Amino acid sequence: PFNSRQDFQNMFDMAKMLAMSDMVPQSYQGKPMNCLIALEQAQRMNASPLMVMQNLYVVKGKPSWSGQACSMIVNGWGLFEKVKLNYVGTVGQENRGAFESAVRKEDGEEIIGTTVTMKMAKDEGWTTNKKWQSMTEQMLGYRAYAFFARLHCPNALSGFSVEGEIEDIEASKRTNANKMTSLLKGNASE
Repeated sequence: PFNSRQDFQNMFDMAKMLAMSDMVPQSYQGKPMNCLIALEQAQRMNASPLMVMQNLYVVKGKPSWSGQACSMIVNGWGLFEKVKLNYVGTVGQENRGAFESAVRKEDGEEIIGTTVTMKMAKDEGWTTNKKWQSMTEQMLGYRAYAFFARLHCPNALSGFSVEGEIEDIEASKRTNANKMTSLLKGNASE
């Protein structure tokens, strides 16, 4: 992205200007280096810098795309057509779920993403987030887009995490640590 020192300097100057704006998300205000990363990412994706800033946030020090961004990335990346979010099951039941489908432009093959269900959300501990109770359909949709993007166009994500992945990994580490502690305590008492 930076073909010369001057290209870098020009982008850094733009990043400094964006960092002074109160119209960019708070995590970019006063932080020209964060703005520079967002600008570089926007350039790589041929996307609006503000779209990137509004949908790329930091969780535990790692950049993560929002579920909404995954929808825009899948739709805008140019690999797929007829992108559709599909809902299955009964509203309010554990079988309620969502999956994304699309037709790959390259060969016309229909691609079906992972079905994300409320049972999965409960089993994975995602429902501790209050949004899963107040915005169930939205959250199912965002996770379905995120799973599809991670599996079928990971390059579009530029190696960044997707909304919820960091939290899921941390929750899994805590669960595994708790299980190990319980096992050790159980063995120690024998």
